[in-house]
Amino acid sequence: MKGAAVFEIISLLLMLLTTVFYSYQIIYLLLPLVRGPKPPEPAPPKRYAILIAARNEEHVLPHLLDSIAAQTYPADRITTYVVADNCTDRTAEEAQAHGARVFRRFDTERVGKGYALSFLLDQIHTEGGLDRFDAFLVFDADNLLDKDYVNQINKLCAAGYPAFCGYRNTKNYGSGWLAAGYGLWYIHESAHLNRSRMALGTCCTVSGTGFGFTRQLLEEMGGWNYHTLTEDIEFSTWCATHGIRIGYCHDAILYDEQPTAFGVSIRQRTRWVQGGIQVSLRRAGDLLRGLLRGGMTAWASFEAITLSLWGYGMSAVSFSCTLLAAFLAGRWTGLATAVLAALVGGYVSMFAIGALTMATERRRVRATRAQKFRSLFTFPLFLFTYIPIALTAVFRKFEWTPIAHTCAISAAQLQDQSTVK
Repeated sequence: MKGAAVFEIISLLLMLLTTVFYSYQIIYLLLPLVRGPKPPEPAPPKRYAILIAARNEEHVLPHLLDSIAAQTYPADRITTYVVADNCTDRTAEEAQAHGARVFRRFDTERVGKGYALSFLLDQIHTEGGLDRFDAFLVFDADNLLDKDYVNQINKLCAAGYPAFCGYRNTKNYGSGWLAAGYGLWYIHESAHLNRSRMALGTCCTVSGTGFGFTRQLLEEMGGWNYHTLTEDIEFSTWCATHGIRIGYCHDAILYDEQPTAFGVSIRQRTRWVQGGIQVSLRRAGDLLRGLLRGGMTAWASFEAITLSLWGYGMSAVSFSCTLLAAFLAGRWTGLATAVLAALVGGYVSMFAIGALTMATERRRVRATRAQKFRSLFTFPLFLFTYIPIALTAVFRKFEWTPIAHTCAISAAQLQDQSTVK
């Protein structure tokens, strides 16, 4: 019993440390209710190169290109480039037919979006130079853009942000519990996390797609050198630890497609977990140096640590110690009680996050009222499925595999979807 009591104290201390470690998330969740970032001012149009890495995306890519062509932004200030990356379909031909400048890439050794972006930037440099553009915007082939997207992003670029991102929405939210789970999380990231970071003047984070950077930042980085399984996390981590502020615009709205098949979702999220491990190990020195810089760079680096292998690892150790303490104190009954309490507490917490997100952002969710309501109850279940994925990811082979996209709808069709049924 004496050993159990000592272990219980250790467990309690670890739980307290973990709670303090992540307490800022509560502030981020509530801050937008009382204080939002100051909207950026309108600005003269800068010159943008849009970068799209596409692999066998002939069905969805034309709709993205059409939504780019329909932008309220001056068309002569936008040039769209597509890299048809190891394609075996008509992606390149469709991109050309819709006005994009296309480069074909065939490389089965260096696979992944990061390598495709590096290749595309190299081709643009060779073709006529990168200095023709002020900034670059990165999208995935399945995306759709709100017609004012580039105009809104331009305000951030003109305001001096070296990197920027918009509001990530979902075009197939109502197609199932998985798509809704992804969608609600991305909206939470945009409306609460990035919006609060912007209000506090710290560094926002890039989430997969719909982000950009200036030519000056590209030169400072020495080109696009982010080739892990999660190039977005690696880029965000580099910015956070080097004092580079990523700006966020709440009115630059982008839609993308989410998986509906569980097997596809497992494969995708396994890659994300593995990529997060890669970044945590590869950028460990940057994280430490960022902490030592002080100021907002230190804060952004600290936050990046909490959202990396190191932060999640500490949480896992803390939870494991709690379960062991419960077992030592009450054997199997104590263990079962602790597990049940964790599941119930986790479900309630995640339901509350989803409910608050839906309450504030419901008008932007392209789904019926019934679909929105159901998604609140399945949202915690979606997040729970990360647990076995994370536990098994370290034992799987680290490799990049493409995700097929089949939700081929136009921006006009998306806008016609009812949000109030």
